[in-house]
Amino acid sequence: MLAAGAGSRFGGGKLLAPLGGRTLIEATLLGLREAPVDETIVVVGNDAEGLRGFCESYGVRIAENPDWAEGMAISVKKGLAACSPDARAAVVVLADQPLIGAKAIERLAVAYEEGASVAVATYGGERRNPALFTRGVWTMLEEELSGDEGARGFLKGHPEMVTEVPCDDVADPTDVDTVEDLRRLEARLG
Repeated sequence: MLAAGAGSRFGGGKLLAPLGGRTLIEATLLGLREAPVDETIVVVGNDAEGLRGFCESYGVRIAENPDWAEGMAISVKKGLAACSPDARAAVVVLADQPLIGAKAIERLAVAYEEGASVAVATYGGERRNPALFTRGVWTMLEEELSGDEGARGFLKGHPEMVTEVPCDDVADPTDVDTVEDLRRLEARLG
């Protein structure tokens, strides 16, 4: 889970902002509790101290990214480097998307079991998060990642490797970038 950015469009402190009686990062972690993964690694950077306590109480492992200001690509690399040596694949999730949930990750895992080397969730036919990458593509992914784009460029550059996995009926890719986004999400959730 990528949670290292400053949340500058939010005004800072985004992942610690309240959502439904919890913090935004807690809401995301709760939604992923039942995901079919061996472990959850949260990559922290800007708000590392504030996030650490929340994350550790959910039994996740922390990966530090002191270079978080260089962009999302560094966080993806730090997350992959933190995976255990026997990990066969990694799923990249964003901490500011609390409605993704375990079912989307489950669908990506099924695609992996059926032979996908890269699987990405789609909503309304558009590629969004989360995305799964098998260990066999990590080196190539790391070489091509740069800046704040995350894996989007890699996915566009290798369409032959990508399996699209519709998740419209099990997840919602709404992300929180601004205070207004958070307010709209709170209103939707009641």
